[in-house]
Amino acid sequence: MSETPQISPLDPADSEAMNAAATVLVNAFNEPGRYSIERIKAVLAPIDAPFYQRFFIARLEGEVVGAGGIKAADWASNTHVLYLSAVAEQARGRGIARALVQARIDWVRSQYPTGTLLVSTRHRKRFAQLGFHPLGEPEEFGRTLMMLSLGKAISQSPR
Repeated sequence: MSETPQISPLDPADSEAMNAAATVLVNAFNEPGRYSIERIKAVLAPIDAPFYQRFFIARLEGEVVGAGGIKAADWASNTHVLYLSAVAEQARGRGIARALVQARIDWVRSQYPTGTLLVSTRHRKRFAQLGFHPLGEPEEFGRTLMMLSLGKAISQSPR
């Protein structure tokens, strides 16, 4: 397998890529009651603004080996969340997870230049290297909520 992953938005018209991404996620989470293949396939479809969601995939030599989502938080203005991210076991250790994170950061910055990006992660060091800051101590199961500022909003004075 090539060492350089190709990262792209997941095309909902590409049923083969949709199925492969769903399989990567289901296998990685291995919680059939919570992450069934049907549930994962349902959330892979993009949703438009204001409460958008998008998925990106990583390919090595044409094979989908990773997937990760980004969505608008429906509970806070200008807040975005990285979620449901995974890399197939046989492709780990090649920088694919980091490339998927960077692609989603780049995408959200191109679409929403201000706001906050959140992630709940066990990989604190990886996200710190990408500019995220922890919001407290690790929580249950070793996860830490981390935040990246996308930029500052320009405040408008009342007229």
